[in-house]
Amino acid sequence: MRILTLATLFPNAARPNFGIFVERQTAALAAHADVDITVISPQAIPPWPLSNHDRYRALSALPLRESWRGLDVYRPRFLHLPGIGPHWQPALMVRAIWPLVQRLHAQRPFDLVDAEFFYPDGPAARVLAQRLGIPYSVKARGADIHYWGTSPRTRGMVVQAGCDAHGLLAVSAAMKLDMVSLGMPADTIAVHYTGCDQQRFAPQDGSALRAELGIAGPMLITVGALIARKRQDLVIQTLTALPGVTLVLAGAGEEERCYRELAHRLGVADRVVFAGSLPHDDLPRWLAAADAMVLPSSSEGLANAWVESLACGTPIVISDAGGAGELLNDPVAGRIAEAQPAALAQAIGEVLATQAVPARVRATVANFTWERNAAELHRHFSTILGR
Repeated sequence: MRILTLATLFPNAARPNFGIFVERQTAALAAHADVDITVISPQAIPPWPLSNHDRYRALSALPLRESWRGLDVYRPRFLHLPGIGPHWQPALMVRAIWPLVQRLHAQRPFDLVDAEFFYPDGPAARVLAQRLGIPYSVKARGADIHYWGTSPRTRGMVVQAGCDAHGLLAVSAAMKLDMVSLGMPADTIAVHYTGCDQQRFAPQDGSALRAELGIAGPMLITVGALIARKRQDLVIQTLTALPGVTLVLAGAGEEERCYRELAHRLGVADRVVFAGSLPHDDLPRWLAAADAMVLPSSSEGLANAWVESLACGTPIVISDAGGAGELLNDPVAGRIAEAQPAALAQAIGEVLATQAVPARVRATVANFTWERNAAELHRHFSTILGR
């Protein structure tokens, strides 16, 4: 089974945590003896002198091909035009990578194109697959449907990529419903839950980390980029109703300055720790040290951070976004709360009072493994290929 995986969402030396779940899924599938995967992870780079900006300089320096954790990964550049509009991205991507795809296909023909994000990967995969005369599949993860699938200038391309695909994947049943509501055929969409490294993400003693951070009372953590969609500001506001509770923000992003100002304005700055973007391999000890992970996102598919927290034995308090209800169906695992400070504070208080046994919390996600995830993906591709 020769698979071309197209993934703009994929980690690299400049952004090691970016799309790490795509990497883990792909590596688990590649472990199957009858699977051969080539990853093409196109990098959007603007023309000079914008390419010298800090945001793009490290991406421009990435090798065009490398072995990344056992995977054969190509990182071709394609033209990015800031301010011109993202609706050009699929066409610009195809124009840039087609010679590479054509050459690789001539050397060893691909059987299927696997797009790991709906935009711009999905529309690009559609064109590549049609040119190669092979089927393609697209996976929906969250913002690719909730944002790009509803934006006027990109919605048509997202829907067309979904309707023409030979198979589709959704990270939750809720995501599948969102795809169907856009006009994609329900009978081609399979729900494909994420995996989790159950050995790495496991309960452990967090007292050393708490001492290092100077935290004596209850500890909350949020995991995710500091962006408006994740709504960490609501969690900061809960601290006014949760005396003695400390919040750790594990992530970096454009809202950091606003969040720091909010914490000072509310008088809780001494109880908010800005930990920055943590290496993924270091995340388990932070999650395990917390009493609860709180993430009131406005939209999600089925967040990996939810699963990883539960695997570490740490209950979660989340908003009713995406597959929240599919994952959180046992009270021991946490609460789904309305995304406003008072409701979140009440839910956090209930979770802290429960003092759930970590092993019981962990048991609620025992089935979320990369082995199960890869087996389901293998069946999905095999069905498309009639094997």
